[in-house]
Amino acid sequence: MSSQRHSLLDAALACVLDVGLRRTTLADVARRAGVSRMTVYRQFEDLDTLVAALLTRELTALIAEVEAQVQVLPTARQRLVEAAVQVVERMDSHPLYRRILDLDPELLLPLIVDRFGSTQKAAMALLAEQVAAGRQDGSVRDVEPEAAATVLLLTTQSFVFSARLVDAAALKELRHLLEAYLR
Repeated sequence: MSSQRHSLLDAALACVLDVGLRRTTLADVARRAGVSRMTVYRQFEDLDTLVAALLTRELTALIAEVEAQVQVLPTARQRLVEAAVQVVERMDSHPLYRRILDLDPELLLPLIVDRFGSTQKAAMALLAEQVAAGRQDGSVRDVEPEAAATVLLLTTQSFVFSARLVDAAALKELRHLLEAYLR
């Protein structure tokens, strides 16, 4: 990622944390990054594209951190389940996702009922890879990886979007649910 693109995403993150997603504008992002609006438009065609890139960057960074931690587990199923539970747990305290859920939760509705966003698609691709790895090592049942990835994403994202209701007991049940589904 270019340093300018990275700076623009950092500026967008700061804007969203300050005023929320709905009140963030490209002009705000440009001002915070110390560049012109045209510079922002050269990197991102519009605010939606910028926000999608920001959400994807933040989620993929979180997933990478979690994946590094679960690599010690012996099977792909165990790594997938533990990573999913840890991502759900960490999303509750992630500043960007927390801010969106607190200020602009209705903006997430299309991503729940109408379509998958770029962040969800990236997560599903990773989940499909993990399911395929689990099938290869024998820890995941014979299931089509893309279909299983969709089910896993829809299941775990319901916990993410309901973060205020999720406690340690619910996370334990999520772990059991995912284990049983994949076994």
